[in-house]
Amino acid sequence: MAHDIFILTEPELRNAVRLDTEAVKVVEQAFAALGTGKVVMPPILSMAIAEANGEVDVKTAYIPGFDGFAIKVSPGFFDNPKIGLPSLNGLMILFSARTGLVEALLLDNGYLTDIRTAAAGAVAAKHLAPQNVETAGVMGTGLQARLQIEAARLVRPFKRVLVWGRDREKAKACAKDIAAATGIEAQAEGDPARLVAESQLVVTTTPAEEPILKADWLHPGLHVTAMGSDQEGKNEIEPRALVAADLYVADRASQCEKLGELRSAVAAGLWQGGTPTELGEIVNGRIGRTSQDQVTICDLTGTGAQDTAIATFALKQAKEAGAGSMIRS
Repeated sequence: MAHDIFILTEPELRNAVRLDTEAVKVVEQAFAALGTGKVVMPPILSMAIAEANGEVDVKTAYIPGFDGFAIKVSPGFFDNPKIGLPSLNGLMILFSARTGLVEALLLDNGYLTDIRTAAAGAVAAKHLAPQNVETAGVMGTGLQARLQIEAARLVRPFKRVLVWGRDREKAKACAKDIAAATGIEAQAEGDPARLVAESQLVVTTTPAEEPILKADWLHPGLHVTAMGSDQEGKNEIEPRALVAADLYVADRASQCEKLGELRSAVAAGLWQGGTPTELGEIVNGRIGRTSQDQVTICDLTGTGAQDTAIATFALKQAKEAGAGSMIRS
């Protein structure tokens, strides 16, 4: 029996979904669902294709109460820019949770992942950052550096941004883009220790394999969101910092043990805290930051629940806007 499949292109999805408070709320709801323990979310399927300097990740999750579930395929082929192609692309497939039939193909080339990843940073900041953030710092100079700051500012209206990167010119360009997008003061900072010292909220957004944020730099009233480590071998935060912090929170403990900052702390024999608190538990009311002087760290590796939530939201938004096309299968 034939059925209709909705198809949305990247330009249509960009028009339908923006990085705004509504997108943050959608991702916050995904974490709330994760916090109930009722979400079905298998481990990430990850495949390396070393000959092409590439990797492919597959994420999915079923959230009870949702009409559909998404499967996201994210290839990253990092030599592509040499031949004039983007290094990242991919798509999301939305299936009916009742019949398993394909309902929609979201040909987003990674756009929805960018949005849901930045929105997760905003959820972390909303629930863990001190109430008064005057200065935010970002370590990294890529797209997520820009988006994470835009997202965080939706929940903490800070007045100044500092940007650090290994390439000072890229840091200056990133700061210029942030200033243009937000209308606030943003500048490159050459000393990462000074960036942390002057910030109340710091986001790390790099593919670093050696720590770029040291434990000795932690100070009262600091929140750190680490979102760069999403593969084995990556490590942005000195492992000792996770133990030195007053509170360490994982987006998904089982993932962070394998892919996130927690992996490095466990490997170093430093983590003795057992299963860490998850962000969904804090969204659902578990105690997080208890004073403005605490040091908190949130480890974001990216979850399939976020993908199902943003894909479902994107399809709804696009249909309301009259976007997309249909094919009969």
